Amino acid sequence: MSLWVDKYRPTSLGKLDYHKEQANQLKNLVQCGDFPHLLVYGPSGAGKKTRIMCLLRELDRGVILNSDAGNSDRGVILNSDAGNSDRGVILNISHFNSDAGNSDRVVIQELIKTMAQSQQIQTSTQREFKVVLLTEVDRLTKDAQHALRRTMEKYMSTCRLILCCNSTSKVIGPIRSRCLAVRVPLPSTEEVCNVLSTVCRKEGLLLPPELAKQISEKSGRNLRKALLMCEACRVQQYPFSADQDIPETDWEVYLRETANAIVSQQSPQRLLEVRGRLYELLTHCIPPEIIMKGLVTELLGNCDGQLKAEVTHMAAHYEHRLQQGNKAIYHLEAFTARFMAIYKKFMEDGLDAMMF
Repeated sequence: MSLWVDKYRPTSLGKLDYHKEQANQLKNLVQCGDFPHLLVYGPSGAGKKTRIMCLLRELDRGVILNSDAGNSDRGVILNSDAGNSDRGVILNISHFNSDAGNSDRVVIQELIKTMAQSQQIQTSTQREFKVVLLTEVDRLTKDAQHALRRTMEKYMSTCRLILCCNSTSKVIGPIRSRCLAVRVPLPSTEEVCNVLSTVCRKEGLLLPPELAKQISEKSGRNLRKALLMCEACRVQQYPFSADQDIPETDWEVYLRETANAIVSQQSPQRLLEVRGRLYELLTHCIPPEIIMKGLVTELLGNCDGQLKAEVTHMAAHYEHRLQQGNKAIYHLEAFTARFMAIYKKFMEDGLDAMMF
């Protein structure tokens, strides 16, 4: 039994529920003879991967290789799903752990090069190029990105790359300039509600419009998250009610409790406890950017106007350092310590003003 988010994922560009004009443009891109390198970017849950997989089906590619950082000599383990190798190759590379060294550069230089150099078996019935899909390309090191740029130039005649990421800010300029950029924005609240209603109707369920709107807003218009929340509501209670509680994920509750712990006490001991909680979130694969955003959102609720501006400016500084660095815990802890110092001084100044 599969989750709704997988069960009802569109399988072709014509079946996409929103951004249909963009889907038509992608379909026209497939039908024309000159298919460029693509850089598909946009926020999480907007439907980037779904669109890419629909595009690949239009291109009629067959084999999918999933590559993750592992314990092999080069830090790479390949797992191949069943497929027909005569119909092309897709290399789907998720981000590599920074502890794996230069494994991402090795993948770019060796694996992609090997695939680009190999010849098609049935040239009469296939396109003259293969497709390589790189996900989370913004997490590749600068060395790997420069190696990727050289590979793009050298094997353009036999290989096309589709790069996928949330933001292009960490993708080097030479790669961006060699790709056709395709931005996939988040669906609107109305579009999310329509998708939720359609899925529930296919499941034989009646979803109140008020509940669909609440789910859309609480999920931040992240369609994947909205579908998971809707299914959680179905497990919690059916028939639906317009005012029923929407279950939160455990990590969101844990993050809110962490923010409350920071506000309730500012001491070295509490900072050590918070560090342990941040480690817990990171080890459960919660992205550091999401942790930072959640902390700032929760902490700003305990600040007045003047303090909000200072905390926001400070958060932007540490967010930038987080993007530039490798060890997220350092920057998350530094932000927490700095906030504790600022907040404690703010509270002490407030007490002094009340006394006088």
